[in-house]
Amino acid sequence: MIDVMSRIVRYGDLRPCKTAFIDAHTPGSDTKENFTIIGGGVSESPDQHVHIKETPGFNIGAAGQPPKCRNSLHSHRTAEVFFALKGRWRFFWGRWGKAGEVVLEEGDIINIPTGIFRGFENIGTDYGMIMAVLGGDDAGGGVIWAPQVIEEARAHGLVLGANGKLYDSKKGQKLPDGVPPMPLLTEAELAAYPEPSTADVVPGHVARYWDLMALSDRQPAKVIGAAGKLRDRPGFEVELISRHSLPETPYVLDRHEILMPMRGHWRLTWDGGETVLNPGDTAAIPPGLKHALTPSMTGEASLYRVMNTDDPAGATGRLL
Repeated sequence: MIDVMSRIVRYGDLRPCKTAFIDAHTPGSDTKENFTIIGGGVSESPDQHVHIKETPGFNIGAAGQPPKCRNSLHSHRTAEVFFALKGRWRFFWGRWGKAGEVVLEEGDIINIPTGIFRGFENIGTDYGMIMAVLGGDDAGGGVIWAPQVIEEARAHGLVLGANGKLYDSKKGQKLPDGVPPMPLLTEAELAAYPEPSTADVVPGHVARYWDLMALSDRQPAKVIGAAGKLRDRPGFEVELISRHSLPETPYVLDRHEILMPMRGHWRLTWDGGETVLNPGDTAAIPPGLKHALTPSMTGEASLYRVMNTDDPAGATGRLL
């Protein structure tokens, strides 16, 4: 029998890592917290706690940041999708973060194009949380940092080795023998990174929560996928479900299903058990499990559902 409760990560049980990435000591980025919920993500720190190690073809993570805290410019080889769970967020991109930007309100979702440098910051007044889906079981092989991020981090005591691991001189750590520092991208390599404008990115890569809620009045709103509002095939599909577009219950899927409540409280039942999922919780439903999903209270109720597909994770998120 499947132990469903062991496959649910509660928002209140999330274990943060404050040294996950190279900018952990850099002023302006040194107060952020990173969470790996499903899969190891792209953390560069051995201190990062992984809640569920088994991956369904993608990784689930989160970033929590106080006001004015930012995540430094970086790039990924596979999809990086965020939705704003709490707070107000500015996403920006380009070699120096000045090519374009967009502000996400709670519930909004962005599928950031691969192959561009991107960063984000909490521009709200309270601690904010964004939930992330990263393509691929290995999340694309790590993070590619803009050169100035690596140089600034070194000035504050953190060195990234060519092996992808961080070494903190403030703790007396140094690069092991035979391990050089991560090389900076050359000017020729940097020239291959596009500088798309806001007009280039937003229409095909950002979906607003209330637009998706309107689309979910009779059936789940298809957000990311071959038939999604954001047409992409990153190795997973994303839908928004509201109380008006519930799956036929009980139901069984032949693929992995990740449930991530955005608003309201959701009753999840299966043969032999039931529980309530709350905003910020993550439930990993395995293939073949018969289960039912209904809002447990009246009022606004929505959740993002992520499901694996057969599409290759490596060819994702490109500019449309």
